[in-house]
Amino acid sequence: MDQKRLFLAIAVSLAILLGFQMLVAPHLPKPPPRQIAQTEQPATATPAEGSPAAGVPPAPAAESANEPRVKIDAPKVEGSIDLLGAKLDDVVLKDYHEEISPESPLVRVLEPRSTAHPYYIQYGWTGGAGETVKLPGNDTIWTASSNTLAPGKPVTLSWDNGAGLTFQIGLTIDDNYMFAVDQTVKNATGKPVKLFPWSRIRRDNMVQVSSYYVLFEGLLGVVDGTLKETTYASAKSEGDKKGGIAYEATSTGGWAGITDKYWLTSLIPDQALASKLNFRHIEDHGDHYQVDYVATAPLTAPANGDVTTVSHVFAGAKVVNLLDHYESQLHIPNFDKAVDFGWFYFLTKPIFFALDWLNGLLGNFGLAIMVFTVCVKGLFFPLANYSYRSMSKMKLLAPKMTALRARLKDDPQKMQQEMMALYKAEKVNPASGCLPMVVQIPVFFSLYKVIYVTIEMRQAPFFGWIHDLSQVDPTNVFNLFGLLPFDPTVYSPLLHMGLWPLIMGFTMFLQQMMNPPPPDPMQAKLFKFMPIIFTFMMAKFPAGLIIYWSWNNTLSVLQQWLIQRRTRLAKPSLART
Repeated sequence: MDQKRLFLAIAVSLAILLGFQMLVAPHLPKPPPRQIAQTEQPATATPAEGSPAAGVPPAPAAESANEPRVKIDAPKVEGSIDLLGAKLDDVVLKDYHEEISPESPLVRVLEPRSTAHPYYIQYGWTGGAGETVKLPGNDTIWTASSNTLAPGKPVTLSWDNGAGLTFQIGLTIDDNYMFAVDQTVKNATGKPVKLFPWSRIRRDNMVQVSSYYVLFEGLLGVVDGTLKETTYASAKSEGDKKGGIAYEATSTGGWAGITDKYWLTSLIPDQALASKLNFRHIEDHGDHYQVDYVATAPLTAPANGDVTTVSHVFAGAKVVNLLDHYESQLHIPNFDKAVDFGWFYFLTKPIFFALDWLNGLLGNFGLAIMVFTVCVKGLFFPLANYSYRSMSKMKLLAPKMTALRARLKDDPQKMQQEMMALYKAEKVNPASGCLPMVVQIPVFFSLYKVIYVTIEMRQAPFFGWIHDLSQVDPTNVFNLFGLLPFDPTVYSPLLHMGLWPLIMGFTMFLQQMMNPPPPDPMQAKLFKFMPIIFTFMMAKFPAGLIIYWSWNNTLSVLQQWLIQRRTRLAKPSLART
């Protein structure tokens, strides 16, 4: 049984070590990605021919910063729309700063092509088979019905092709991050015209992702109710094999876009219109990424009539409750999955709602985490109680086990039989000590997801020196917590050890001291190093997770102490040899 216990401990340790590789290693410094210089020429799309998607035009050429624009002024968004090519390419979020300081720049989601990091959304049309109509393009200058787009103040962009067709893009914005887009064609030619409406999100710069394993960043969407995710690396490798198209699918409804850790741009087509979705990578003086929709069947503008298709576009922060609201209001399937809740979605999202609700009551996410920890301890109390009772008995049995090993050291088989009989007589399960840790691993990883990926936890303060629970503890013992004027992480990223990780390591040490030591001296020595190993492993985890683990350990120590005290009083004979 001791061997089984050792193997179980090793399995748990391996799980933690694998967790380190997946959760910590990706956060170690990486060389900065190559950015496209402003002097480089932008990429041009290379759509596959023989399909409606072939009509999606190439990206516009480099532009100046002095083009005519329509101002965007909403409660949570400011920016502008470029009238050259009708591009939504300037969106700034009023409620979010790049850093904690309110003097730091506001977060910019979309950027014009005149900048170093072009990122924009565009709508247009392509002609059906045999159509020779003049269509708006990247060099088209549109006319706006108003100078400002605001809630309750829509703007219509218009362009007359001079041959009987007028193209219009109607735009509205709500109080948050959702734009409604109406694409209309007015036909005064006297004969019907068939056109394919399309939309695209274009990102013309190399992107540095936050991590690869624990957080998804890249091209994503929901197709036929199923979430499809394509990383930038996969989009590049697959696109290079397939003429630039990394992924394609045809469906009715759904959504697709490009996601960062906290920000999302998403096309939401007419949910009743069948469309073809493409994820593209184009390599031309760098890496360029595009998500586009195009109708699979042409829309017909009747003679002396018009035709309209209605869609939406989201450009903003991935606030969970807001995504849920849009999912319900606009019938967008699985829109909340833009937040990377991971494989434990069924557990991670309820944990988020619990923490968010507690934060509403307590006004502090750190306190919410601590109260949540108490609730989790209460949930697992029966299992932990059984485990700690068994461990307490194991600790009291240690003298008898030592004597038994000494007496039967030359007969391992009989020694094992005697040990099993002793465990059975005293109702002790040697493997039970690992159970509380094993059952809490899904909770641990789900909580990590909540703290790391939800924007609600971004820049959420605790007390004292913790100003952002989603980031590592900023203090460092290796420079005496700031008394020495140098940054040890310059020499190695491992030379970062904050105060909270030290507190966590101390609580792990206390908990280990209360557990029965392994009978094998070598095992005992290895186990003594576990708190040190875990402290260094978790030093780069978000402070919120370290606070959770420290508080959880403290509660466990208290619970274990009470159980051990009761066990000694109830079973004094166990300590006798």
